[in-house]
This record gives sequence, C-alpha cells and structure tokens, in this order.
Amino acid sequence: MDIGVFIPIGNNGWLISETSPQYMPTFELNKAVVQRAEHYGFDFALSMIKLRGFGGKTQFWEHNLESFTLMAGLAAVTSRIKIFATAATLTMPAPIVARMASTIDSIAPGRFGINLITGWQKAEYDQMGLWPGESHYKDRYNYLAEYATVLKELMETGVSDFKGQYLQMQDCRVSPKPTPGVKIICAGSSDEGLAFTAKYADYSFALGKGTNTPTAFAPVNQRLEAAAARTGRDVASYILFMIIADETDEAAMAKWQLYRDGADQDALAWLTNQAAPNAQGGTSNTNTTQLAAPESAVNLNMGTLVGSYDSVARMLDEVAEVPGTAGVLLVFDDFEKGVEAFGSKIQPKMKSRAHVGP
Repeated sequence: MDIGVFIPIGNNGWLISETSPQYMPTFELNKAVVQRAEHYGFDFALSMIKLRGFGGKTQFWEHNLESFTLMAGLAAVTSRIKIFATAATLTMPAPIVARMASTIDSIAPGRFGINLITGWQKAEYDQMGLWPGESHYKDRYNYLAEYATVLKELMETGVSDFKGQYLQMQDCRVSPKPTPGVKIICAGSSDEGLAFTAKYADYSFALGKGTNTPTAFAPVNQRLEAAAARTGRDVASYILFMIIADETDEAAMAKWQLYRDGADQDALAWLTNQAAPNAQGGTSNTNTTQLAAPESAVNLNMGTLVGSYDSVARMLDEVAEVPGTAGVLLVFDDFEKGVEAFGSKIQPKMKSRAHVGP
C-alpha cells in the first residue's frame, strides 16, 4: 500500500479548532515535512489549493501558499518522492497547466502528477470575477471533462485542436512535453465525479469515514470499481485519513477530545453555508457534503484514526485489505511530529509496509 502526505499548504492544517496546533504555512515547514516523508519511504506528497478560507477566530485557511509553485520548490529539494500539485481549473487554463507540468517534470523527471478540481466554494472564485454561475454546481464535471481532454492531449502529443462547449483550442501547442505518464487524480466521490475519474484519471482521492472505522469507505471503492468497469480502465483509490497518535490509546483520544472541544464554530458555520449550494445543485454523495456535515466538522469529517502507535498501524493494515485501495493520503494534527512518529513508530509495525524503511 502506498503512503502519501497531504501537506499543510494552509494555516493549521486540517483541524478547525482553537485548541489544535496553530501555525502558518511556509516553504520551510513543507520542505521539512516532505523531506522527512521521503526519508521514511513515503511514496508521494500532494498539496491542495484554497483561495479563500472560512474565517472564524482561527482564520482557518485564510493563509495559503500556491500549489504549483510550492511543489516546484519541493521537487527541487527531493529526489525520489512523487509530487502532486492541484489545479484550480476555473483559474488556470489547461494549456498553462500543461506547460507548468512540463516545467516541474524537468525539475523532477517522472515524479510529477496533477490533482484536478472543479471548484465548489463560490466565494473563492466570485472574489476574482471567475465564478461561472449557479449552473456550475451541476455542470462542473462536463467542464472538467473538456479540461482534462485538452490537458492530456497537450501533455501527450504537444498539440490540441479540441472544440467543445466550454473550451476552444486553435492549434494550441506546448513544448517540451513532460515525461510520458503524468498521473491525474480527481477527488470526486459523487456519481458524476466517479464517472469522470473512471474515464480520465488514474486515481480517485476519497475520504475515509468516521473515527476508528478504517474500512467504512469500502462502498466508495465499490462504486469506483463499477464506474471503471464501464470504461474498461484500471483506476484505484487513495483514501484520506487523519492520524492522531500517541504512546497509548488514552493519550491519543485525549488529544482528539481537546481538539473537538475547541472547535471554531464561526469557521464551521462559514463552511456549512458555502457547501450548501453544492448539495442543492443536484450532486449527491460528494466529498463536499461529507466535509461540511455537522457530526465532526472540526476535522472536515475525514476518516480519523486515533490511538496508540500499535493501534494506528493495525487500523492502517485493515485499510490496505479493502479491495481497490492503492494507498492512503495522511494528514496529522502536528505534521512534523506526525511524520516522524509515523516513520519511526507506526510504519515499522505495519504488515502492509513491511518492505519499506528509511
């Protein structure tokens, strides 16, 4: 099973809490995290893109780096780990993304990949005059299909004359091309998102579910498998989990309770309000819907593994046994300490990572 780290490109990582570790995103922080992950044999690092945060007392995600430029810098200071940047497709024309992919590939040949997102938070794009209108909630995967078509054509052949409803290319050219085989990830878990992934992407990026329920995401893998069967392509899942670990189950659970007790309610209210139109737009079973659900929005409702180093290792091995799982994408309450603890205390206990070490 592959292991990736979802690096802290935004302030405070993935905990919307006043009592969790508070920090700003910097290149030095992310370099330390990714270099340590590479040292411990992690397979990839991925950064998101967020253009407007949720506010609140913690100013959650109001402070963010930019994904492609960050990953270009990290490509230059690593040698083996794969590097994935996220394209906010409403803000970046596909030919520009293809050219940036070629550039980063020249820094790290064969190690670069792209996560494509449609954009769901209106405030991110409306502030720049780039929001396409409310129809985007239901049309966004049609747009993304055209975008992916142009992107793949340019990366694979260097030329696109694509003519679609949203995009029009006129002998568009990109050279040099990146190393063949640039991987594409999509995070959609709606029926529309999975259909897109099965046709255009190499991996699905899905959320784990619940606290200490490591296999609860299995139905998403089954839905992806059905979608991939219709396209005849081989597509597998990377599952996102938060790791909160300590020497004992009790100590880890105490940290988790502390973070939940300190939930930034104003930031959570902003998230809920921003996510509501996406659900109303007719797109069901989305990551966005899960992120904003009230049950445990303090960490955006992602699957959370809380426990001792032994317990977390055991639960991750259970994740690895779910059919269709290519790997996991991990976030930590404290990234530097978390990656170090994972590499030195959790990974050595995992049967699914027995072949890996520093």
